[in-house]
Amino acid sequence: MRTHLSTVLAVVVLVLLAVLVPLSALSAWVDLEIDNTDRYVAAVAPLASAPEVRSSVSDLITDGAMKQIDAGPLQSTVRNLLHEAVMSFTTTDVFRAAWTSANRTAHEAVTAALNGSTGEAVTIDLAPMTEQVKQHLEENGVPFADRIPVQHTEITIISADRADRLRQTFWWLRAGSIWPAVGTVVFAVLTVVVAWVRGGPGRGRSALAALSATAVVGFGFALGALVLRALIAVARDRVLSETPYGETGTVAAVYDALTSSLRTTVWIVFATGLAVALCAVLGRLWAARRVHGGGQRP
Repeated sequence: MRTHLSTVLAVVVLVLLAVLVPLSALSAWVDLEIDNTDRYVAAVAPLASAPEVRSSVSDLITDGAMKQIDAGPLQSTVRNLLHEAVMSFTTTDVFRAAWTSANRTAHEAVTAALNGSTGEAVTIDLAPMTEQVKQHLEENGVPFADRIPVQHTEITIISADRADRLRQTFWWLRAGSIWPAVGTVVFAVLTVVVAWVRGGPGRGRSALAALSATAVVGFGFALGALVLRALIAVARDRVLSETPYGETGTVAAVYDALTSSLRTTVWIVFATGLAVALCAVLGRLWAARRVHGGGQRP
């Protein structure tokens, strides 16, 4: 009966940790990164040099410009020339500064959308970049550069529908802040302490129970990390499935940059949990020999 009860309790602890670990990580991530403008911008600023972002931005600006340019039989040639010129511009410090500024503005839209103060999609406005491109190309004498329209070409980061669906979830995560993480650690410690207290007479049996509980907790943290990794992957697929054609490269790069800290957390928690569990298992095997083989000390 005692063995059956221990098994049930171990399963309960595993399930709870599989839920609490990803919840804790997501809540802390929203509080420390998504809600913090400087950290948000710092995470996406390096993407100005990413090939996917440079290519997507160049394609969107070039396509928008070519709608206003009629070069007759040279249309394709002009497009290629303009695209190469825009791609060259994306290697400059001016573009990197414009990208950072656009994302700082986009973060305000993210906050507004998740607060429920707007029903609009979250986008990165390329108009300031287009203006910089136009000025840069005109200064370098690129043909038709003066015809490039400075209009609101946008990259959709979060659609209006998805923002509506995310709002309630993010409200709970924001409200939790770092406290779910604190609660998870307290729960893990209490699990081991209770196991020690209820382990039975003698230090040896208490130690065996505590080591068993520690192993379960370690495996629980590792399982929770894997659940979090699966959630990140599923969410990525869903976000990209709603992204307009031609913008998936940029949106994927932004998503990966923003979730980079989460993915790092996954492997740290997984490795730590697994190491703790394996050490506890080996420690229990050694302690069991001492208790059952060499006799238990009073």
